[in-house]
Amino acid sequence: MQPILASIVIGYLLGSVPFGYLLVRAFRGADVRTVGSGNIGATNVARTSPLLGLVTLFLDAGKGLAAVLIVSSLYPQTRLLPFIAALAAVCGHVFPAWLKFRGGKGVATGLGSFILLTPKAILVAVCIFLAVAAVFRYISLASITAAAWLPLIALLLRETHLPTETALLAGASAVIIVRHHQNIRRLLSGTEPRFHFKHR
Repeated sequence: MQPILASIVIGYLLGSVPFGYLLVRAFRGADVRTVGSGNIGATNVARTSPLLGLVTLFLDAGKGLAAVLIVSSLYPQTRLLPFIAALAAVCGHVFPAWLKFRGGKGVATGLGSFILLTPKAILVAVCIFLAVAAVFRYISLASITAAAWLPLIALLLRETHLPTETALLAGASAVIIVRHHQNIRRLLSGTEPRFHFKHR
């Protein structure tokens, strides 16, 4: 039980670092939660500054990757614990205790968390994301579609070796999709705004 608890704590604490919030606060003197969609992820940060949005993307992905690397180093005997850390990192980003559990949507953190565990599936999911985003210009739709397909792709490519690994990956995808519930409502009603960079 101790390794499982340690994996959860490491993943959550790293995932909960609110890089988007901190960057906008430091460089713009503003609260990113008052802009656009109100979340702290890279897409919303990019509405204030494309450069800060790009930095946020890499940092949010990096914290997920770091969680998996640390747990893999501490417990090299099992692949299951890094999957647990990956899910915990996504949950940490989406529900950070430091911001009253109001975080981002977990896409970049999920990317970083699973890139070492299911690299081929992540590559395919990124291609799906880019294709949907290019055609429809809805980042939310691209994120939801890529997240929905990721567990199945990993299973088909045999990158998840145990049912529990597939379940943890599916859990992370479900968190990301559920976190997009407002976007889903707007997509269905035709009121979801298309994404445009704000040039400054």
